[in-house]
Amino acid sequence: MKLVGLTGGIASGKSTVSRLLAEAGARIIDADVLARQAVEPGQPAFAAVVEHFGSGVLKSDGTIDRDQLAAEVFADPGQKARLERIIHPAVAHAMAARLAEIEATAPESTVVLDVPLLFEAGMDAGLDLVVVVDAPEAVQLERLMKRSGLSRADALARIRSQMPMAEKRRRADVVIDNSGSLASTRSQVLALWRRLNRP
Repeated sequence: MKLVGLTGGIASGKSTVSRLLAEAGARIIDADVLARQAVEPGQPAFAAVVEHFGSGVLKSDGTIDRDQLAAEVFADPGQKARLERIIHPAVAHAMAARLAEIEATAPESTVVLDVPLLFEAGMDAGLDLVVVVDAPEAVQLERLMKRSGLSRADALARIRSQMPMAEKRRRADVVIDNSGSLASTRSQVLALWRRLNRP
């Protein structure tokens, strides 16, 4: 089994690269999906989030209001760190279970761990390759404002709350430039896939 870490800045286009890798044949384990599942009602992390942040982060249907929670944690680095301490262990546990399942059923697979905070969470250790999806800050800003309806100041604050892209690029084995066309990104992903599957 080949293990690839995939990360990048917010709104850098990591999801696009993940989708293209899946189309090429990779098995994707998406940390964002696992994080959403970890805070569903009935899960231990759900109770811990509500206990710490209060019922103000709940929607009328009793689920966590992710937008409200994000607004709170991005405004306060201490709260962001607290949320990560609640969610990261649950995500790591779910990821390990999924990896064990793939190892048992399809050990020849190339598995991509799609993790926004790959470096920050220390999940880059022991991987065969680390891929960083890159885009200039101006492109990230435009995409994030359009996608999330955030003001320029709020979008910029979210971008700058993360590890600087220069540091992520420095720690990457492969950098995919996602500032251009989809065709350009696809050709870079296919080149990466050929490299990963070279005999």
